[in-house]
Amino acid sequence: MTTALQAQIDAYVDQHMERFIGMLGDLCAIPSVAAQGQGIEPCAQAVANLLSDAGLAVSIMPTAGNPVVYATANGTSDTTILCYNHYDVQPAEPFELWHTDPFRLHRHHNTLTARGVADDKGELVSRIAAIMATKHVLGELPVGMKFLIEGEEEIASPNLEPFIKAHRDLLQADACVWEFGAHNADGHPVSYLGLRGICYLELSVQTANIDTHSGIAGSILPNAAWRLVWALNTLKDRDERIQLPDFYANVVPASPRDMELLAALPDSDEEMQELFGNTSFLQGAKGVELRRREIFEPTCTICGIGAGYQGAGQKTVLPAQAMAKVDFRLVPNQRPDQVIAQLRAHLDANGFQDIQIRLVGAGRPSRTDPDDAVVEHLVAAAHDVYGRAPHLWPMSGGSGPGYLFAEEIGVPIISLGVGYSGARIHAPNENIRISDFRNGIRYMAALMTRMGNQA
Repeated sequence: MTTALQAQIDAYVDQHMERFIGMLGDLCAIPSVAAQGQGIEPCAQAVANLLSDAGLAVSIMPTAGNPVVYATANGTSDTTILCYNHYDVQPAEPFELWHTDPFRLHRHHNTLTARGVADDKGELVSRIAAIMATKHVLGELPVGMKFLIEGEEEIASPNLEPFIKAHRDLLQADACVWEFGAHNADGHPVSYLGLRGICYLELSVQTANIDTHSGIAGSILPNAAWRLVWALNTLKDRDERIQLPDFYANVVPASPRDMELLAALPDSDEEMQELFGNTSFLQGAKGVELRRREIFEPTCTICGIGAGYQGAGQKTVLPAQAMAKVDFRLVPNQRPDQVIAQLRAHLDANGFQDIQIRLVGAGRPSRTDPDDAVVEHLVAAAHDVYGRAPHLWPMSGGSGPGYLFAEEIGVPIISLGVGYSGARIHAPNENIRISDFRNGIRYMAALMTRMGNQA
């Protein structure tokens, strides 16, 4: 992007920052919690209104669950960018851990705090703001723009796959800008070129019809909690090796190009230790090996366990039921259906035929070639805005429905945005920095101009 064009876009962004922050505040005020069925229709309509006000043609399209907001705008080139975002947010509980009202945008110095401000309403507003700025400066958009904004991402996108399959033609594009982007503590942009997959399961067992007196039954009846703990203990050894049969058979290890990208990233060991309050990492990993393990090692995580009495004081019962929520993060080329079959075979072989498995959510891994032309545009746009290339991660440790876009639409996926390492996504006091919000707008505008050959 030329210096003059960058200066004009920057001037517009700075002149309208209060308006953009107000747009974000209005969205964050709607508690669109998909897990609780709150605020969905009002938030979808509010998103549609913002896109319409920015000059896009908008439709609120039904699914079997929450509606999708779809929007388009023409550009002067044949290139089209598809933005994937979501308007639903995580539950805000526990409320008592928030310093301010989670559904009222709170501004303090360089920080904006609210549920959804980073994940994903800040990202969405930044892209709308970039369209407004670019269109104002150039008169027209240099690229066509499409938005697919769903309302179920935080509950594993159960209706996104049939929607995409039914509307492939509407979603054709040359690149997909993913829902999130990041900065490190110093404000350096961070981009991810893929996502791990996920297989989120609920394991349960019932050993009696009712909870019983532990003194009467503790010696003669099976304990559901112990039964489940014993089963969980077989899933992974103390060296972090997952014990399911053939679990690692399809794993694609990091390539030399992947390791080259990881080696180019700054050492963030101390920053992570300070953030998480730990002194070491699993297997003593550090440096490049830590970064490799972070994204290229599949995981098996106990996310929660429930059984028996957990209130204050004492209640001597033998639990009749026990449940655990377990997620497997998957790497290329693992598949959730294979993991479920492997888990079932493993439990049966170890005498746990009574452990029930219920699928809660699943998604396959996805990757973008780091040498794709779209990545070159992303790097050039980062130079325009930040004066340096982004830190490129081959994948994110997190998961999402990127595989649907890569496999069903056939579009390369990149990420840029407004988040940062201290954003506390999914946690109380979720926040973004205003400086990152501003740069995220500028970054998206630079990508549009670069891909539209206006740079």
